[in-house]
Amino acid sequence: MGPTSAALAALLFVLVATAAACGGSSDRLPPAAEPARSPALDREPAGTVVAVGHKPEGLAYDPVTRLLAVGLTNPDRLALVDSRSGRTVRRLRLPESPRHLSLAGPGGPVLVPAERANAIVEVSLPGGRLRTTRVGNFPHDAAQANGRLFVGDELGSTLSVVERGRVIKTLPTARQPGGVAASADGRYVGVVTVRARKLEVFDAHTLQSAGTVNVGIGPTHIAGGGGRFFVVDTRGGSLLEMRLNPLRKQRRTYLGGAPYGIARDSQRRRYWVTLTERNEVVELTDRRALRRYPTVRQPNSVAVDPDSGRVFVASRKDGTLQFFDPPECRGEECKPK
Repeated sequence: MGPTSAALAALLFVLVATAAACGGSSDRLPPAAEPARSPALDREPAGTVVAVGHKPEGLAYDPVTRLLAVGLTNPDRLALVDSRSGRTVRRLRLPESPRHLSLAGPGGPVLVPAERANAIVEVSLPGGRLRTTRVGNFPHDAAQANGRLFVGDELGSTLSVVERGRVIKTLPTARQPGGVAASADGRYVGVVTVRARKLEVFDAHTLQSAGTVNVGIGPTHIAGGGGRFFVVDTRGGSLLEMRLNPLRKQRRTYLGGAPYGIARDSQRRRYWVTLTERNEVVELTDRRALRRYPTVRQPNSVAVDPDSGRVFVASRKDGTLQFFDPPECRGEECKPK
């Protein structure tokens, strides 16, 4: 005689409970932080606003070609925008829309994590030639260091290491690697695991872990700067300065407003962080906030031209691109310490 429904239900319960006890602890982690849903605009955005395409998210500026790469959705495209005029000069077909974009180095290529295609796409500049490499599950962000690409596979909880169009190593990470950045000298790669709420740093040459530390209560994005990393704690409303050797939190700068996107101006030693709850972007030194500017609605992404200081902000809500030139910062309050 076959098992009863009650017996089957009991067996199923035991199997589920066992799975949870053995490997399901990560399911009890809080959900990853997301940008705030921006309110309607109550101020005119700074500078100039132009149409760029459907739901732009992910920006990468190249100082050699002076092109700004913008990720678009439905259809999935990469727009190449003349940074001086704001005119879109080319749209390139992608296998999947990105959430993050980064630049491998001056002159390109643009690194495009194609999430649902499980691939990293390298887009040459200015020509737009594509090289696609299969990586792990749902690649979300990427950076180049030591001649290699480091791709955070968000739903695979791995870091794919790519050399010359092939994966040479797959490194395990904590739950949901959502932000990836290289240090300014290219020696280290920082990975923010958005569900585990940790920062793990890898040696870009040996591929060994250089340490892991808890970071904020809802981290999302990361930028490298000198021998350190800056992590956006979206849920905690802050920017965290993380030092290396040993890996530790050096400073927390409270911003409020659900900070999300971040860009580094290497020439002026400035950081630009979008505040999605307030439709603002804030300019910071490594120690404090300096000035705030009104932006387009839902400012999830920001980029900066390190030569001119021009700032670019994309509106995922309205399909527009904003750019403005901040006035020269004067006085003691504007000098990095």
